[in-house]
Amino acid sequence: MKYILVTGGVISGIGKGIIASSIGTILKSCGLRVTAIKIDPYINIDAGTFSPYEHGEVFVLNDGGEVDLDLGNYERFLDINLYKDNNITTGKIYQHVINKERHGDYLGKTVQVVPHITDAVQEWVMNQAKVPVDDDRREPQICVIEASMELFSFTFQLGGTIGDIEGMPFVEAFRQFQFKAKRENFCNIHVSLVPQPNATGEQKTKPTQNSVRALRGLGLSPDLIVCRSAKPIEMAVKEKISMFCHVEPEQVIFIHDVSSTYRVPILLEEQGIIKYFKQRLNLPIDDQPSDLLMKWKRMACRYERLLKVCSIALVGKYTKLSDCYASVFKALEHSALAINHKLDLMYIDSTELEHSTKVQNSVKYHQAWHKLCKADGILVPGGFGIRGTEGKLQAISWARTKKKPFLGVCLGMQLAVVEFARNCLNWKDANSTEFDPNTKNPVVIDMPEHNLGDMGGTMRLGKRRTVFKTENSVLRKLYGDEMFVEERHRHRYEVNPELTHCFEEKGLKFVGHDTEGNRMEIIELES
Repeated sequence: MKYILVTGGVISGIGKGIIASSIGTILKSCGLRVTAIKIDPYINIDAGTFSPYEHGEVFVLNDGGEVDLDLGNYERFLDINLYKDNNITTGKIYQHVINKERHGDYLGKTVQVVPHITDAVQEWVMNQAKVPVDDDRREPQICVIEASMELFSFTFQLGGTIGDIEGMPFVEAFRQFQFKAKRENFCNIHVSLVPQPNATGEQKTKPTQNSVRALRGLGLSPDLIVCRSAKPIEMAVKEKISMFCHVEPEQVIFIHDVSSTYRVPILLEEQGIIKYFKQRLNLPIDDQPSDLLMKWKRMACRYERLLKVCSIALVGKYTKLSDCYASVFKALEHSALAINHKLDLMYIDSTELEHSTKVQNSVKYHQAWHKLCKADGILVPGGFGIRGTEGKLQAISWARTKKKPFLGVCLGMQLAVVEFARNCLNWKDANSTEFDPNTKNPVVIDMPEHNLGDMGGTMRLGKRRTVFKTENSVLRKLYGDEMFVEERHRHRYEVNPELTHCFEEKGLKFVGHDTEGNRMEIIELES
């Protein structure tokens, strides 16, 4: 097993996830089997209870794991299916060690961060790296590990972020692990920022120098330094980083901001990363890019040449940060690319469509409605809580009455049922029990077996089968006329099965159910 550790410096959100995914993509294109692990140093057991504004969307895996959105990047780039244990958190590690202590595994010993926590991290990584993630179920050969622990030098920023403190046990674990795995099986890539202040226009290397010095001081030496910048980096800057960070010039890689993330693997490959990995990790691969990477290049070029535009209005309440709907955006982007269209995704804050906004800020209100009205299609994604639901209902009502293409996912589908009940069945107080537990017409209800009091990991989670109940379905045709589909779920509420006949009589058809026929999975408007 070969291990590639990707660490970050200077700031978080620098693009470690995309770089780790791109490295995996390049190695997979060389015929190697690749898996990925993400380390998050927060104390939460998983990402399930986060607000999307904390770390972006919560990505759901086949096994029901609620994980960091970077695992979504790994799955999309590498075409693999990961597991909840591919996301390691401080909470998981400490829980694991404390459970062992209570069980008596450390009887007579003082349980400490070193060696017990650090050993647990190393064991977890080694065990999870062996788990097959491809369809052929063969053991991976390469494990790319992305560690969210931004490193700062105390000389220029005292302590950096609290991520430094949280991440220290992981840094120490990998300092030890590099010797356990042996040099020919372990490679460290450090991703850093090269800022360019507007005042001087000069690209600055000092943050990268300090970041690498801090990493070395903790016992890890970078084999590759990946420098992120807004614009392409000059050769003199590369030579300076090489000299002051004690690496060869070919070990300094530049990744500037590009038109699409699909360009990143190509930039890495053009700078000789395949040849470097072949020599550094003794890999049985060719120096030349494979057919898969050539296909990737063609896709990236096609993406940049698209002329026809398809505009979709995404009506949600977490619109200030695009990462909150990362999977929705990627799904739309991929499908637009498949039909040779450029995606124009317009984020609309659902609260701005509500009457209260019209009273408080009429300009915002009219701008939001203008965006909604000019969209080719409307998508209402999932979410939790009552804020913004009236705005979503307004958008759904507008889509239905104006015959605009509409897709509701999770809460978006449930609100489409609520809207239809209020305006077509004339049940004016129809609602979800999430928002009004005492409603006389509970068209969306909670699932008792999945609402166990605790908030973490108690929803209906993971891959579930949906069976089509009719051949005359738009969605069934879009899925290639399959008898059933399997998609990932994350919800605590469902359409009330006792009221479905009322909707069907008025033309809202429940064309997809779960395997038992109790859960309403897909709705379509007859007309």
